[in-house]
Amino acid sequence: MTRRTFTLPAAAVAALATVLAVAGPAAAHVEVTASDPRALAKNVTLTFTSEAESDTSGIAKLQVVLPKGIAPDAVSLKKAPPGWQLTPSEGGYTVGGKALATGTDATYSITVTQLPDAKSLVFKTVETYGDGKVDRWIELPGGGAEPENPAPVLALKPAAPGATASTAAPAPTPTPSASQSTTEPSTATTEKAAEKAEKDDDGGNGTTIAVVVAVVVIAAGLALWWFKRRRGTGTA
Repeated sequence: MTRRTFTLPAAAVAALATVLAVAGPAAAHVEVTASDPRALAKNVTLTFTSEAESDTSGIAKLQVVLPKGIAPDAVSLKKAPPGWQLTPSEGGYTVGGKALATGTDATYSITVTQLPDAKSLVFKTVETYGDGKVDRWIELPGGGAEPENPAPVLALKPAAPGATASTAAPAPTPTPSASQSTTEPSTATTEKAAEKAEKDDDGGNGTTIAVVVAVVVIAAGLALWWFKRRRGTGTA
């Protein structure tokens, strides 16, 4: 059997691999780490890194939906790009400022008064670039499939012996000023947009599956045609 025997099938496999690579999950994402990733830990520093994926503009704003058990008033900004500020909102916060240089990841840290008693925390994030482009990192794993736009998730260890939840009453969430109301959408609005994005993403997944199936069928047809042609010519 000569090397030529494998030429067409190999090409078909290569084409399929290329389509799968293009149709697969996006490389960019948001990550979160903690200085003390334990349930009920106090004064914990959470560091977020949002990977830049735009070739035309830098990241300018990040809107975050806080998980249950963390109130907006329990969060304070510890470190951020120069000029960036944190603005509490209903159910979360917005951190941002002057757009970063194109291709620069956005890294910032917040201090949380106390983490809730949970096994993991999800921080749905909407990422906005200086040119208005928006990426929504809001999806959760489900059905064994890796989401295309995964929300950052922080896994927590069990609480330390004797650790208890704080009973101090949380301070009221600051009411945005009129100017803030027109420039900073509330996180409740962000969450609604996130839910809409999840529905839109479902349609995108269906299209991706259809493309992959079509390529597989074409590759199989080409391989079958080649095999019959070889048999007809009597070539080994």
